[in-house]
Amino acid sequence: MNKKEMLELINANPAFHLATVEGDQPRCRGMFLFSADESGILFHSGVMKDVHHQIVGNPKVELCFNDFKNGVQVRVAGKLEIVEDNALKDKICAHPSRVFLKPWRESGELKDFYNQFKVYRLKNGKAVSWTMATNFAPKEVVTL
Repeated sequence: MNKKEMLELINANPAFHLATVEGDQPRCRGMFLFSADESGILFHSGVMKDVHHQIVGNPKVELCFNDFKNGVQVRVAGKLEIVEDNALKDKICAHPSRVFLKPWRESGELKDFYNQFKVYRLKNGKAVSWTMATNFAPKEVVTL
């Protein structure tokens, strides 16, 4: 797969698994993508979550996206950065797929919300794709 195909698969399959590390223990959980394009892969969480503390402690992660219908998997490894951009946070909260954020955002403590809501970007991630047909082929790394 090339970069364009990988980004299309990622955006079409926004539920993904995120692997982090806490001490010497790997941690993995499902997450929900906001967007993926030339500027990087964006998703978010809150500072009260274990995942945030794991990312702060070690920003090296791996994301795994699956297109189960077509039997394709894309894994992306890299280092996350925290994006402190309140306009981006507003854009995320206004998106129809993020209605679950509305009660938290409108709780009356907007400044506190901006401090607690964190957006993460993975830039220049190293991606590999997998299918049953390519199961034993050498990996081809694509920079996203």
